[in-house]
Amino acid sequence: MADKPQSATHPCPVCGRPADPEGRFRPFCSARCRQVDLGRWLAEDYAIPGEPPALPGDDEERG
Repeated sequence: MADKPQSATHPCPVCGRPADPEGRFRPFCSARCRQVDLGRWLAEDYAIPGEPPALPGDDEERG
C-alpha cells in the first residue's frame, strides 16, 4: 500500500475543505485560502509563542 500525501489526509487550515490533491496550494485547498492565511500572518493575527526579542541597548544599565 502506497503512502498518501499529507494533503490528502488533512483539511485546509483556513476553511476545512480537503486540501488541493494536486499539491499546487498545499496545505490549502485553493489560492484564495492561501492568500487569506498570508493576510492573517501580515496582520499579525498569528503569533509564535516565546520570549520577546531583546532590543539593542536593553543590556545596558540606565542611569
